[in-house]
Amino acid sequence: MRRLSTSTAFVGVAAAALALTGCGQSGDPAAADSSAEGIQVVSSTNVYGDIAETIGGEFVTVTSIVNSLSQDPHSYEATVQDKLAVSEAELLIENGGGYDPFLHQLADEVEMDHDYIVSAVAVSGYEESEEEHADHADESGDHAEDDHSDHSHGSVNEHVWYDLAAMATVAEDIGSKLSSLDPDNAETYQSNVEDFTTGISALTDRLADLSSTADGQTVAITEPVPVYLLEAAGLQNVTPEGYSEAIEEGSDVSVAVLNDMMNLMEDESLAFLAYNEQTESPQTQTVRDAADAAGVPIVNFTETVPDGEDFLSWMTANVDGIESILAP
Repeated sequence: MRRLSTSTAFVGVAAAALALTGCGQSGDPAAADSSAEGIQVVSSTNVYGDIAETIGGEFVTVTSIVNSLSQDPHSYEATVQDKLAVSEAELLIENGGGYDPFLHQLADEVEMDHDYIVSAVAVSGYEESEEEHADHADESGDHAEDDHSDHSHGSVNEHVWYDLAAMATVAEDIGSKLSSLDPDNAETYQSNVEDFTTGISALTDRLADLSSTADGQTVAITEPVPVYLLEAAGLQNVTPEGYSEAIEEGSDVSVAVLNDMMNLMEDESLAFLAYNEQTESPQTQTVRDAADAAGVPIVNFTETVPDGEDFLSWMTANVDGIESILAP
């Protein structure tokens, strides 16, 4: 089921937010709020918030707007508090690719300097169409009425945080921008980037080893969230065309496509079902039940970092889950 994050805006905060348009940080270090603790960073989800904290350490204060497994990032609606946080930010980190347009919209509303917006899709080299990017500015409050159906994903699989090499590139860009904002601590930021990318390299080495033994084994997915990670492990996605797209867009899966997906659960060659727990629906639960009944292993994935984990430990657990199925 699709979930909307709800929040109660206090009158004082609401009043303050009415004056925010045009008051965003310029990205100039001199514009920093001297009373704040460190560089103010706002990220669309805790995936990027955690990476920013890893790179910035004690010198950053990070606000992650979507930070719970109970929230669906695709359908999140920004609050007054979110706009206030963005207006005070010196660095924003978005996924891009149509995944989290609410953050870019807020940035434009408060006239945030785009030089201090990290877009993971763009930085990683995945192309976002100009039309889609222009649509960010046209998003409006009635987005909530249509959830996923008004949410354009285009031809790019926007879940780029499951591409580990891409996240190393994102970390480098975050480190570069933090160094620009705070040159005195640039050496620390770059050292933290190196530590992070070393952790990424260890995981990509494990995936390369898995790929050499996977030999094109097949998997099914409920959503395309972990596809980059599955491909890096040498796995082939054989989900019926239209199933995962419909689930991601919040649309009903056609009877024919659902039947194809159910039949796939009976395929003895299927290595496992990759299941997105964060956007569960009756149609995904039906498939999960069929996989259970057929003895198909299920590997769970989420879109945000679970409580008690950081990005690297979370991805390590994801690789562990794949490895537990594929390892001889």
